[in-house]
Amino acid sequence: MSDPTSPQNFPEDEYLSAEEIKTMWDILEQQLQEILSESREDLQYFTEQREVDPDELDLAVTESNRDFALRLADRERRLLRKIKNAMTRIQNGEYGTCESCGAAISFARLMARPVATQCIDCKTEMEQLERPKRAFIQ
Repeated sequence: MSDPTSPQNFPEDEYLSAEEIKTMWDILEQQLQEILSESREDLQYFTEQREVDPDELDLAVTESNRDFALRLADRERRLLRKIKNAMTRIQNGEYGTCESCGAAISFARLMARPVATQCIDCKTEMEQLERPKRAFIQ
């Protein structure tokens, strides 16, 4: 029985070649594994640190570091979700297509941001709309 997540089983893509899809899958899979591995290491480290810190100051520093690590973990959790969504889009043959306008997302953009869901034009437009209007001071 073949693995449904095997790159050979990905549907044809309108904009990307099979080789480009395989490259992106490998990059996303590597990022996924790195995040999961780092998360396990962080969890183990902070669990061990808590048991070792006898001094109140050491404990306070460890707690401060732990809070910072938790904020980073939240960012990683969001990135993890985006990576999984990108991998699902590959499996569904939707990867490389802009969710806003339906145009191709260039391979160069995907290499720079593998979880991109918008072409550069739509992303730029969205960022400009999100930017607060700057008042001119005279």
